[in-house]
Amino acid sequence: MSNAPKDVSAPVARDTGATDETRNVGNGEFLLAVFGADLADARPLVVSFEGDPGSGPKKRWCGLPWQSESGIFPSLPSTANNYFSLATFRPDDTGRYRRRKAHFHALYAVMLDDVGTKVVMERLTLGPSWLLETSPDNHQAGYLLSEPLSNGAAADRLMNAIIDAGLCDPGANGPRSRLARLPCAVNGKHTPPFVCRMVKWVPAVRYSVDELVDGLQLDMTPAGRPCKRSAGERPSEGEPVWIPGSKDNAVLVALRGSGLYKSPLGDGRHDITCPWVREHTGEVDGGTAYFEPDDHWPIGGFNCFHGHCADRHIRDLLRCLEIEVNAARMQPTIRVIAGEMPRIVDAAERALAQSRRHYQRGGLIVTVITDPDTQEARVHALSQPALVHALAGVATWERFDGRSKAWTCIDPPARHATTLFELPDYPHLPVLSGLTRQPCMRPNGTVMKAAGYDAATRLFGVFDAREYAIPEHPTRAQAKAALALLESLLTEFCFTRPADQAAALAALLTAAVRPSLAHAPMFHVRAPVASAGKSYLCALITAFATPQPSTPTTFPGDDEECGKLLLAELLGAKAVIDFDNLTSDLIAHRSLCTALTSAHMSGRILGLSRTATVSTRALFLSSGTNVGPVKDMTRRCITVHLDPGCEVPADRCFERPELVCEVLRERGRFVSAALTLVRAWIEAGRPMSNCRPLVGYEDWSELCRQPLLWLGLPDPTGSVFEAMADDPDRDTLDRLLQAWESVFGNTPAMVREAAERGSACQNATADLHEVLHDIARERGAINRRKLGQWIKRHEGQIVDGRRIVRDGANRSAQAWRVESVANRSSGKCFSNHRQR
Repeated sequence: MSNAPKDVSAPVARDTGATDETRNVGNGEFLLAVFGADLADARPLVVSFEGDPGSGPKKRWCGLPWQSESGIFPSLPSTANNYFSLATFRPDDTGRYRRRKAHFHALYAVMLDDVGTKVVMERLTLGPSWLLETSPDNHQAGYLLSEPLSNGAAADRLMNAIIDAGLCDPGANGPRSRLARLPCAVNGKHTPPFVCRMVKWVPAVRYSVDELVDGLQLDMTPAGRPCKRSAGERPSEGEPVWIPGSKDNAVLVALRGSGLYKSPLGDGRHDITCPWVREHTGEVDGGTAYFEPDDHWPIGGFNCFHGHCADRHIRDLLRCLEIEVNAARMQPTIRVIAGEMPRIVDAAERALAQSRRHYQRGGLIVTVITDPDTQEARVHALSQPALVHALAGVATWERFDGRSKAWTCIDPPARHATTLFELPDYPHLPVLSGLTRQPCMRPNGTVMKAAGYDAATRLFGVFDAREYAIPEHPTRAQAKAALALLESLLTEFCFTRPADQAAALAALLTAAVRPSLAHAPMFHVRAPVASAGKSYLCALITAFATPQPSTPTTFPGDDEECGKLLLAELLGAKAVIDFDNLTSDLIAHRSLCTALTSAHMSGRILGLSRTATVSTRALFLSSGTNVGPVKDMTRRCITVHLDPGCEVPADRCFERPELVCEVLRERGRFVSAALTLVRAWIEAGRPMSNCRPLVGYEDWSELCRQPLLWLGLPDPTGSVFEAMADDPDRDTLDRLLQAWESVFGNTPAMVREAAERGSACQNATADLHEVLHDIARERGAINRRKLGQWIKRHEGQIVDGRRIVRDGANRSAQAWRVESVANRSSGKCFSNHRQR
């Protein structure tokens, strides 16, 4: 950054008819309005550089002093990241200007950051002096001080109070050295760089410190650090670590006691009579509300629409009702006392649990958040710094001050938060098994209809219950009507046979009830050509699991990659994991098989030296052209076959081209139909149809397979048994058993003997020769080690009433023989099913 004779970034003001609130403002004009022209030797510092602010050398943040005299000003290209200090600084002994505490002169303005994303717009209870958009829908809001604040300790308290209120991040160099963005600049974090835009500019709007504290509802803590306690300056023996918060809202109690309370308005809002109603014009009583404390309003809110109360806020109401700020928070108090680490950490966990916003999942402390970009709800694991922030929000923390002989407010100590973070278990935090994006089935067959945490299922509901209508006692007729509605969504898909349509219906039911099931099979959509509707059918199924559009991913190439991907997705409680457009068969990765047949899976968390165990309650989908499940995946995956029966499927026209969008718009209606169908089967007494059991998926079969069989549809699991019968490994084993038995009979033989007999292609051993070469051929010969490993891997597997087993006789090497066994499989479904 170099000096230049003028501000090259300041545009010439044009007469566009725009008001001061919306017109463009140059950097020079802006700084002159903030700091004035008479600064003597004190100067604000400006910083300018191009590129990503998150990378590059630290020295570029040093900055140069701004000088208003004679237009002398550092060059600030409008294509650079341009910043200015909110305070002015004096030069050091060498005449150099630095943003350091020792050289602080006065604070001229304060700033709120991330307004519109992390901080909701409604939190701006005071109109800002400027509002600058620094990235899409993300703003910095600035407040000019009516008098510069020259007391450094007071400036720190003000800035720290803004940070503690969650209105700004802490920054890197301390509160007095804070930088804000200039209006003519870009945000280099984005590609291409985002051009900053002044949304509001009203330099005449200025506030005193008291007005900012009241208007922004800030908590100002005493300056300085507590003095070191001497003997006798300690809290009394038996001092409690945990002081419970009030169960009753003190403000509501006082409002009712004084006759000012009227009625609840919902969502924590209450209609009240204004305490200053006599000052209203005509003493009009109406348009006044009290808001209960929440994340954005830590001590609650007060709003009166009458002009006489325009400047009154929640602190005015509290003073009027004679209620302390801590009582209005309705939070417990945790006191930090030396030697009480276990009790303090236990109290911290209790405070998190009582907030009803924090849970434990897989050994981690988590909360439920909504992604600001995709609007998708997900489970978020708290890091150690985030845990400190969370603890500050759920309790008031105090330490005994020996100087004042009183308890003073502090931030949660980092070492206590670290201890809580590293605990192996949490006795107070409720367990979060996952999220449900619609009402879900409880183990007793009832429906969880309310959003929020449900203790019976350990699920957190993120849905609007008003969108769903599920009859209390649905009938068979209602089940048929629901089935007809679901079938109407599938009329334009070209299923190979009726069983494939039944499989697609089972997928819709599975998507709707997946949070209720410990595990469920995967669904794979297969077609002989591209553009047959495979991905579209997966998107339709996804709409029954989540209101968010489908976000497919690439199928992992190996088990290590698969394990990392699944753990990351399941830790966030993703509703659907969709592997789209497979280019090879659905390989049986060990971690994928575990996720499909186990209620939980474990793995090491990236970036942390700890292991997490997470629930596998996600719907697994995949699609591909002429590829499908093989080996161990055949019994874990239901295949839906599509065949458009034309040369160019992409040329087809559809009557409902926006089908998925239609389902997402009326998602409550269609998901309610799926749940109604399942509930009707339960109300009918859970009638069971005879079918082949799908081992490991008994609960899924009851809720997603039996209701369809009850209404006369084909068995949706037919493809599973066909795939197992057509498994290439099974065919190879069958050939080996027949060839081995024809050559050796019941006589045990070693792998070496089999390889020798199979090496010669004679009539008697031709079949053995062929199958052994298919299994273990290497450089024109049979690899004995590879053959032995293949046989061990298939030991005891029964095919057509035969299996290969080890011979128990003492030998120098292991011998194998083929034995016949009785087929003990049952044609009955759920032979161990309990009587109801």
